[in-house]
Amino acid sequence: MNEIDARGLACPEPVMLTRQAMQSREKRYTILVDNAAARENVTRYAEHEGYTVTVTEQDGEYRLEAEKV
Repeated sequence: MNEIDARGLACPEPVMLTRQAMQSREKRYTILVDNAAARENVTRYAEHEGYTVTVTEQDGEYRLEAEKV
């Protein structure tokens, strides 16, 4: 599993980091972001790549679990 820490980054950087990591074709990724725009954009990108995304929020930070079944 790969973890991508994109907290503190403005779009499109979180999506670019996610895209770069997903080139390794792992089945599961955890992406950490700290704003709603990044959450939405990374989720949209991961779903476009065929991943199912589960989002949890804690203290204003989002944990996105992307998994390809």
